[in-house]
Amino acid sequence: MVQLNRRSFIKNLLSASPALALGPTLLQYSTHAHAGSFNKNLMDLGPLQTADKNGIRLPLGFTSNIVAISGEKVGSTDYGWHKSPDGGACFPTTNNGWIYVSNCEEWSPFCGGASAIEFNADGEIIDARNILSGTLYNCAGGATPWHSWLSCEEIDRGSVYETDPYGKKESVELPALGYFKHEAVAIDPKRQALYMTEDEPDGCLYRFLPTNPFPDLTKGELQVAVLNDGIVTWQTLPDPTPAIWQTRTRNQLPEATKFRGGEGIWFENDHVFFTTKLDHSVWMLDVETQALSVLYDGKTESDTTLRGVDNITSNKDGNLLIAEDGGDMQLVVLSPDGKAKPFLQIINQDESEITGPAFSPDGSRLYFSSQRGHDESSRLGITYEIRALT
Repeated sequence: MVQLNRRSFIKNLLSASPALALGPTLLQYSTHAHAGSFNKNLMDLGPLQTADKNGIRLPLGFTSNIVAISGEKVGSTDYGWHKSPDGGACFPTTNNGWIYVSNCEEWSPFCGGASAIEFNADGEIIDARNILSGTLYNCAGGATPWHSWLSCEEIDRGSVYETDPYGKKESVELPALGYFKHEAVAIDPKRQALYMTEDEPDGCLYRFLPTNPFPDLTKGELQVAVLNDGIVTWQTLPDPTPAIWQTRTRNQLPEATKFRGGEGIWFENDHVFFTTKLDHSVWMLDVETQALSVLYDGKTESDTTLRGVDNITSNKDGNLLIAEDGGDMQLVVLSPDGKAKPFLQIINQDESEITGPAFSPDGSRLYFSSQRGHDESSRLGITYEIRALT
């Protein structure tokens, strides 16, 4: 059940979760790994090998495991994994383990939400649980620096919900982040700003500036990007929470720039990276200069390695990792200069899509899902783990 008690959520989350102090240490936190086997230039890895027992092609030196299958119990727990696993992220625990959170992109009857799998320091599953329910079609989202998960509803007038990966506190809705077809969220902790994509053929790029310091997201200005000569300016929306009979956020300001199907979004080193699926493009916004450019242009790129761009993450070396929705069912590495190279490929699951890539906090594992890889018609997915052989 969703409980709208934001003040209690913040107070309890900060006292219950590890390393959540605010102030100067906020900038030290990361939503992805900065150590371990994936802390290197993934562009230097060799070619993909033949598929392993799980139907995954990997470079030499890596192996795959199945972590969870929709409709089946997770590990030795009693918790059944949700259908249609989508966006995900990892969070540290006090025992040097971690939690992988995954959204559920289901419509009816109110069976969206999000789940979490907890691992110990050896990467063994020790628990699984629901952390959000009573919502619809939860697609992607984003991890916060204070270790909560923002889960997005990809429906008309959808909301964003802040959830506790540690399962201690109930989730809260954040109407200030707007009512629209939310896809994903990325956070700039230095400037205290949130960036959001909208999964519409004429969707906008949004920025939210909270009134109060993080982690309070209850009030603030919701803005849309306006692009002129390669530079973005931001205009505040008149009505971030329109009723069903009122003008949608993306249509309230005619000068707002429209993007062709906003998908994944990621913040790294003073840049916001986001994908647009209908033109197979990866964009890069410099938040210092507000210059917006296309890092990978799928409309003109002669190399067709990357298609169906979707969820996005990165490693410490600055390599972006882009999940394909369809395409060749690949996770593709994208270098800072826009060069694409497959990191892995799933075979014989052509009607599925890759979702939720996230590195464990120690950098030893990579998690992701094939959303409908177990059963396309029933929307049963498979969640995988990739690690380096020692």
